[in-house]
Amino acid sequence: QIKSSKPKTSSKGGEKVTAPMPGSVFKMLVAEGDEVKKGQTLLVFEAMKMENDLTSPVDGKVAAINVAEGDAIAAGQELIIIG
Repeated sequence: QIKSSKPKTSSKGGEKVTAPMPGSVFKMLVAEGDEVKKGQTLLVFEAMKMENDLTSPVDGKVAAINVAEGDAIAAGQELIIIG
């Protein structure tokens, strides 16, 4: 049984951007539907009292955002999908 309310990404599945370490989302810099380039900063997260940039691994369009500013994130958590 599928419990997803988000639209499915294409059969390619999209590129999943995951949290490299636990922390919290400090600032979102993109929205769903935005075109992004490889290396572009998607969001800033705070971990170990430092602000860290999370960048896009590929060129593409933001298909889904699974977090909001202020959310706690866990290492390996899927944050953004780029289609």
